[in-house]
Amino acid sequence: MRRYGPAVLLALVGAAVLRVSLFSDLYLRYVQAGLRPYLLVSGVVLVLLGVGVAVLVRTGGDQEVHGEQGDHGDDGHPGEDLGGHPHGPAGPRVAWFLTLPAVALLLFPPPALGSYSAEREAAQRAARGVGTFPALPAGSPLDLTLGEFGSRAVYDSGRSLTGRTVRLTGFVTRDADGTWYVTRLLVSCCAADAGTAKAEVRGAAAPPVDTWITVTGTWHPEGGLGSAAAWPPVLDATSVRRVPQPDNPYEKR
Repeated sequence: MRRYGPAVLLALVGAAVLRVSLFSDLYLRYVQAGLRPYLLVSGVVLVLLGVGVAVLVRTGGDQEVHGEQGDHGDDGHPGEDLGGHPHGPAGPRVAWFLTLPAVALLLFPPPALGSYSAEREAAQRAARGVGTFPALPAGSPLDLTLGEFGSRAVYDSGRSLTGRTVRLTGFVTRDADGTWYVTRLLVSCCAADAGTAKAEVRGAAAPPVDTWITVTGTWHPEGGLGSAAAWPPVLDATSVRRVPQPDNPYEKR
């Protein structure tokens, strides 16, 4: 059975990739939606490679391995190398541990990034120039992403958020002093490059950390344009409502 190890590993990884990208929307926890076709192709290729390797082993690939390695180590004991470590026809038994991450991904896909990841990022953001932003659309409350709300609050010289009722959706994070935020992670490609957008919420009790909410309120200006005191922006809340985690938990950077 050990000789099928590489085939099993390839097939498991491929099946895990297909599980999160073909049969569900779990892939949105890790990458942008536009990368789904590449995941599908990768998963199919890995599964086919696993099947191909298994066929090769079945039809005689194991004979080549025996011809190269022989049936005995130099000391005459079968299945041992010079270091005395037991090996099977396809390598050491410990190599089977490589299947554990693939099985874990297949059965227990990791959750989307949350408050822990948001708190690890320092309040360092790409420098943006202060200037006038395009006019906001009509409507009240106005649905905004946290990224757009933060950009306008900190850098918009036209103060387009003044007097507007906005609605933001994200998960709850909290500081040690009790200050709490509605937060969203921003990605360019995948979860590995995630950054943080957040707004401090005032005037409402904080739900538990990592709870997804939609908060409605008005911008509370603080600090000068582009200054550290203006970040994170503040929202005076009029309502806070718990919501399910969206299929795509990230905003595009």
